Amino acid sequence: MKINDMMAPSPVRLPAADLPDKITADTALKFPAEPAVWATLAEEHLASQDNSSEHLAQTYALARTGYHRGLDRLRGNGWKGWGPVPWSHEPNRGVLRAIAVLARAAQAIGETEEYDRCRQMLSDADPECVATLLDKPAARYPEDSPAISDTPSAADPGLE
Repeated sequence: MKINDMMAPSPVRLPAADLPDKITADTALKFPAEPAVWATLAEEHLASQDNSSEHLAQTYALARTGYHRGLDRLRGNGWKGWGPVPWSHEPNRGVLRAIAVLARAAQAIGETEEYDRCRQMLSDADPECVATLLDKPAARYPEDSPAISDTPSAADPGLE
């Protein structure tokens, strides 16, 4: 990612999160501040291609939660509402994926303005990530996304 604006803030580089290998609903309850968890759950919902109103509303809610948790994470690390968030820095990917899945969930419910706003936000954060996150049909990111499971694993035993 090349920055041409000398007035732009330094790129945000989020700290790494220590998440289990498999993401479940229990993971979201144990790590509610992690945008990567919410993004993963929303991506799985969206990938199911269930177009019922209930399922689309759940997908949108998961995506919106990830988006807001992502903004919280960015602001907590010095982001002022604009500036580079490079996809090349792996810990940033959860936030960028959360923005992208919100865009795709918004598109699925006909919310064109929100799709456009999220797409622009991704472009502002890192123009190179837009093709990876939005321009590939039903994009999934196995190289940086924990596996998704409906059942807890030994690494994610659930809440006690």
